[in-house]
Amino acid sequence: MKMRLHAFEPASRANGPGLRAVAWFQGCTIGCHGCFNPDTHSLVGGYETEVGALVAEILATPGIEGVSLSGGEPFQQPDALAELVARLRETPFSILVFSGYTMESIRKLPRGPEVLAHIDVLVAGPYVESRHLGSGLLGSSNQRLHLLTTRYRPGDFAPLPTAEVILHRDGSMTVSGFRRLSGYYSC
Repeated sequence: MKMRLHAFEPASRANGPGLRAVAWFQGCTIGCHGCFNPDTHSLVGGYETEVGALVAEILATPGIEGVSLSGGEPFQQPDALAELVARLRETPFSILVFSGYTMESIRKLPRGPEVLAHIDVLVAGPYVESRHLGSGLLGSSNQRLHLLTTRYRPGDFAPLPTAEVILHRDGSMTVSGFRRLSGYYSC
């Protein structure tokens, strides 16, 4: 199954507990003012890949504890998201999903309940710039951290870095997290 991604980072410490692979989905129509990732909004940006290719890339990453799925809006690609989390659930990795939708809305979305049944953590709710928080994976104070399995406890999220800069061997860099760095928000 095909999916559209904005970016993939094989090793991050600012997107959930432990060392994690992070996939940013491409496409979001929610339109939160002040969104951290406006480059992920276009439905035709990013690049197309196969779910199986992404899973293979994740499995080839040494030393990770889990996978974080962000965006864009992962739930706006429901079939690809459902296939991805079902395949990841067969691995030892934890699964964390960021969404601009609330838990109540996700339960009503196509394949929403199915995705929720396969993940460990959901960070849910639209980003509200006037309520910026930037800690414990919450971008704003209205967002909620939902622990859907017993894998983590609330205290596992408090010590996470609020931002990181990852320098790659080719000279490129990824800025990730919830703190304003050099005039840009990223997550």
